[in-house]
Amino acid sequence: MCGMLFTTRLWEPPELKSMMLPKHREHHEQKLEMVSEDTASKKQPVLDKDVMDGVYKTHEAIRSLDKQVSMLQMELAAARSTRETRISDGAGSTEGWGISAGEPPKKKVFMVIGINTAFSSRKRRDSVRDTWMPQGEQLLRLEREKGIVIRFTIGHSATSNSILDRAIDAEEAQYKDFLRLEHVEGYHELSAKTKIFFSTAVTKWDADFYVKVDDDVHVNLGVLAATLARHRSKPRVYIGCMKSGPVLSRKDVKYHEPEFWKFGEEGNQYFRHATGQIYAISKDLATYISINQPILHKYANEDVSLGAWVIGLEVEHVDERSMCCGTPPDCEWKAQAGNICAASFDWSCSGICKSVEKIKYVHSKCGEGDGAVWSAML
Repeated sequence: MCGMLFTTRLWEPPELKSMMLPKHREHHEQKLEMVSEDTASKKQPVLDKDVMDGVYKTHEAIRSLDKQVSMLQMELAAARSTRETRISDGAGSTEGWGISAGEPPKKKVFMVIGINTAFSSRKRRDSVRDTWMPQGEQLLRLEREKGIVIRFTIGHSATSNSILDRAIDAEEAQYKDFLRLEHVEGYHELSAKTKIFFSTAVTKWDADFYVKVDDDVHVNLGVLAATLARHRSKPRVYIGCMKSGPVLSRKDVKYHEPEFWKFGEEGNQYFRHATGQIYAISKDLATYISINQPILHKYANEDVSLGAWVIGLEVEHVDERSMCCGTPPDCEWKAQAGNICAASFDWSCSGICKSVEKIKYVHSKCGEGDGAVWSAML
């Protein structure tokens, strides 16, 4: 009897065991399912549609505010320029405007032309002075009567008070047509020089337009002024001979772009931008560059850099074909047809080839005449 009792407790009949296992498994699976559902509900809360809409609207509002703040910064700088101009005209006092005593207010002008030059380009500068750029009293009269400021832009050498700097100082004393920049000159620093030119010009003159031109380009000032005047009412405008060349990844070519990978696959082209020989930007854009100068990225090519600085802004790109004429016979034929060019240069040389010898010839064939700028309607 003891043996039977012991055997009955330790060994369950197979039929009973097979009946209990499915029930035990079903109960275990139900518990696992409950735990899984509870965990999923904690990890993935279901958001109400109204909540999601509210988050999206808040995100859009923040983006809109960021854009407005950026635009207000530019408008504030421009407004300060206008107030300083009013003060200089006697319309008010300097008190309350944030202008320190003794600081001259900026003069209101139509355009500031910066002629990019180098220490080694004395002969080029003289050829420009002998052709399309007025000198002496005529230069001052042009600024006074037409609001057109023209200056050669140049920085400093790497060595303080070097013979190069002293030569420019002597030339400035003679002609008084330089704008000295806080910049160390160098061929691979043209993008930085462009930023500094616009920033410096904005602090000195309150202009409608700021123009950059190379010292081996022929310019008809009257045509250029009349061309820009047509866009005077536009807030943000970028005017020049627009192009979109290939991004050159090879190191053995002249305009190699070290950061070619940023522009997509090999063989891609740049975004539209004005060729570097001459272009103009309106006051708001020059102010924007001045404000954001420290964080504007510099590419190897200066014209690409400027295009990159404005590509993401609300800017009108104006492809002005009169600013990219060739030298004779191209500009000569256009002049005879009544379409005088604003600027002329040779594409093969990125300027007038051998400009020191040739620019007088270009001026004689394609020039607008010495009195044209005085009669230009601005």
